[in-house]
Amino acid sequence: MDSQADQPFGGGADPSEGGQQPGGTQPWSPPQPEGQPWGSPQPGGTPPGGTEPGGMPQSPGQQFEGQQFEGQQSGGPPQYAGPQSGGQPPIIAATGSGPARVRPGRIWYLGSVLLVLGGVAWLVFGFVSLSSKVDAFSRVPLPAGGTVTLNHSGGWVVYYEGAGATTGQIPGFNVRIAPAAPPAAVGSLRSYTASVTYAIGAHQGRAVLTLQVVHPGKFLVEPSGATAVAGGSDLAFGSSIAGSIVTTVLLCIGLIFLGIAGTIILFVIRLTRTRRARAQGY
Repeated sequence: MDSQADQPFGGGADPSEGGQQPGGTQPWSPPQPEGQPWGSPQPGGTPPGGTEPGGMPQSPGQQFEGQQFEGQQSGGPPQYAGPQSGGQPPIIAATGSGPARVRPGRIWYLGSVLLVLGGVAWLVFGFVSLSSKVDAFSRVPLPAGGTVTLNHSGGWVVYYEGAGATTGQIPGFNVRIAPAAPPAAVGSLRSYTASVTYAIGAHQGRAVLTLQVVHPGKFLVEPSGATAVAGGSDLAFGSSIAGSIVTTVLLCIGLIFLGIAGTIILFVIRLTRTRRARAQGY
């Protein structure tokens, strides 16, 4: 029976001779393949010095542009420091809600459209109102004449309605207007100096006389020398339509002009601000 001396593990070992320290840890290295010197590159592994094949040497504390490798903690991911002096800051993608809105908005074009439509509507309204006024004139047939009732004092306009009214080709004749019964009273009868014509429906007329009525009532209209006047012609009595025509036309033109001008101004403002926003990178 062989005998072997019992020796305590690690007991009596000299630390200088590479033995294990009591209660401590002993460095361990993987076994080296036979015939390969220590420190040589492992097959398929990393060369000495931590250099990856085809890469750059990396070591703890080594400086790179913009960052420093701080080393790897046990069991954790690599730690990186922030950008160093002289490096580029990290690029952060800008986020936004889209292009900046240009003001005033397109909704303001609606105001211009409403102005134009208002002008057209006013023209239609003025035409209908004028047509109703002309239809309401009191008329006396030519060349026979007759009586007419004028229900208010003041100024009246006498219109010739018949062939040649719109062109001014009116046959010459005289007209006498006198009270048919009291209390009617006539002040004056004069020629109409301005040129006012109308062509509304079946009525084509021209203003020819102005009449001042002192007291309303029934009046006798007696034409003379009207043998050349075509049948179906009339003398119409009513208020002046010149004011109605001027008001309707001017207000219509004004509204349409404001609508068009507003559209142009709004377009120029939006175009200028859009180009400015694009130039600023919005």
